[in-house]
Amino acid sequence: MNERLPLEDSYRKTCLDQITRPGTEWDIVVIGGGATGLGIALDSVTRGYKTLLLERSDFAKGTSSRSTKLVHGGVRYLAQGELKLVREASVERGRLYHNAPHLVKNQTFIIPIYSLWERIKYSLGLKCYDLIAGKLRLGWSTFISREETLAQLPGIRQEHLTGGVMYHDGQFDDARLAINLAQTIWDKGGFAINYMSVEGLLKEGDKISGVQAKDLESGETYSIRAKAVVNATGVFADDILQMDNPGSRKTLRVSQGVHLVLDKKFYPSADALMIPETSDGRVLFAVPWHDKVVVGTTDTLVEEASPEPHALEKEIEFILETASAYFTIKPKRSDVLSVFAGLRPLAAPQNDNQKTKEISRGHKIIVSPAKLFTIVGGKWTTYRRMGEDMVNRIERELHWKPQHTATENLSIHGAAQGMNWNDPFYFYGNDAGSLRVMMNGNANKWISESLHIHEVQVIWAVKHEMARTLEDVLSRRTRALLLDAKESVRIALPVARIMAGALGKDETWVARQVDEYERLAGQYILEQ
Repeated sequence: MNERLPLEDSYRKTCLDQITRPGTEWDIVVIGGGATGLGIALDSVTRGYKTLLLERSDFAKGTSSRSTKLVHGGVRYLAQGELKLVREASVERGRLYHNAPHLVKNQTFIIPIYSLWERIKYSLGLKCYDLIAGKLRLGWSTFISREETLAQLPGIRQEHLTGGVMYHDGQFDDARLAINLAQTIWDKGGFAINYMSVEGLLKEGDKISGVQAKDLESGETYSIRAKAVVNATGVFADDILQMDNPGSRKTLRVSQGVHLVLDKKFYPSADALMIPETSDGRVLFAVPWHDKVVVGTTDTLVEEASPEPHALEKEIEFILETASAYFTIKPKRSDVLSVFAGLRPLAAPQNDNQKTKEISRGHKIIVSPAKLFTIVGGKWTTYRRMGEDMVNRIERELHWKPQHTATENLSIHGAAQGMNWNDPFYFYGNDAGSLRVMMNGNANKWISESLHIHEVQVIWAVKHEMARTLEDVLSRRTRALLLDAKESVRIALPVARIMAGALGKDETWVARQVDEYERLAGQYILEQ
């Protein structure tokens, strides 16, 4: 398909015009605007298929904006013997590093070593990790001395420390990648729209022929015809499966992961810390991110999926206690700038007694008798491969002429080399210059100096990144909510007023947005 002009604020109208055009039939309609759905839609449109993605909230509203911010092969999956998954994820990590260099950086990690056995075990394990990645590895692991470890990890516990093992993985901004993927879909001729909820499936005879969707902004309902419908709704995949076949067996186990965000004084290092064995048998990371440090994660089975999951007290205490065992400055509840929880859509295991940390992070494709294509499991790092696998499966099932994927070496919107990671606009990549032009001499008009948020970013989010609500801007277009929830509340009113000007909204809209946002942000602030 022909590439288009940059996405503008008239995009939503253009997309609705396409949806309502009489006689329109899409080749592929994707339900779900997280990592998996975006990857499928991008693979589809770049093969030349007429593609539409529908997201009931905002892009990456759920799990896909609440990750540990790692693009990784999965060190602990290696310990579990999942060599195929580690190889696949390691290769995809390398591809994403090349395809989105403005968002993914080579991050060094250090495992502190406190015994000879640990040195042998982790040195050998990480050499295997390096070899599995092959030419797409980001660097070789190496043992470093006690002195080097203390220099690299100035806040680490020193008692019995003998050195460290340094290795390489990727670090990224998850929600920003999701927005750039949506923009890339548009650039390549496809459509992706947020706040469009799928209310039901259309069928001709016993086969699915499209979806019934509702525009949550206008209340209008649309019948959208499609040759193939993909269910990529993550932890809500079973809800769509029920639309196809009421009473169908559950395909998912839902696991919750919690992260705490702290000031970098608690971990003043450019290297990430990996704690390989916590009390619950998982790994714990401390990862530098946007001038803060993200510490996590947990792995707790939950009974039901929620659009806004809550961190459990035991998860918060677990992270604080584990971090305190390694940091010389021990963080307290009052030090937490933000707490966020994400849900993992794990493919249901054969053994119901299997622990969540033992369930494979590999993805699984399910095709119903009515030809509803569902994908469950997976992780951010392998989003591109999941997209490729799904479109390949659609081609086989529907007997379409196979088209080779075009995404292996496809640059993502904004891709730019040689990033200055200290530039507050670095994550815009080659769009950063346009934002600076918009500043037009108003370089000092920062809404939040501590979070480096400028008013032009709000306007840009509305006009070029499909932001529709205050939460969209403060949680995902900027990362204010996750970086410092209290500061995000402080700037909520001025941000809402800038948005209102760009969207043509009134003060009633502003007041409602601020009220809704303050209630949401309260869940990210720990009570003392």
